[in-house]
Amino acid sequence: MIRTLKCVFVLLLALMCLLYALQNIANIDACYGAIAYVLSLQDHIVYPNSIIPSITNGTIVWLAVVVIIATEILAGIILAKGAFDLWSARRADAATFNRAKRFALLGAGIGIIVWFGYFGVFGGSLMQMWQTQAGAMSLNGAFQYFASCVFVWLLLASRDD
Repeated sequence: MIRTLKCVFVLLLALMCLLYALQNIANIDACYGAIAYVLSLQDHIVYPNSIIPSITNGTIVWLAVVVIIATEILAGIILAKGAFDLWSARRADAATFNRAKRFALLGAGIGIIVWFGYFGVFGGSLMQMWQTQAGAMSLNGAFQYFASCVFVWLLLASRDD
């Protein structure tokens, strides 16, 4: 039963990554606008000075949008492969099941990079996105997605006997 639940958790995490990527694509203009707003450092009242200049170049903003969406898709695809591998090995011996975790762990790790790295470290710390309502909402959402990735990663990283 535990192995089956691990398979389901990985599949759900794959769907989360892919659905967020698809929502970003379906709302690409709003996605671009949100990223452009954060990178521009607009409306920063609490900490008005930054260690980096605002980024308003459209090409750089589009590059950030593409990197975010592409990495969400990559995490989702790798997690889906991981879910398949885990499902296929769910009735195998412990060593085989533990080896089958490879792609699931990698996919969850990529999700951590997206929502902790991109949003927490770069968006929250470097771009100070917490200072605006739109940025704070995005940062709060990113923390929830990051926590989901960490939960699945930690659950999978534990050895199965």
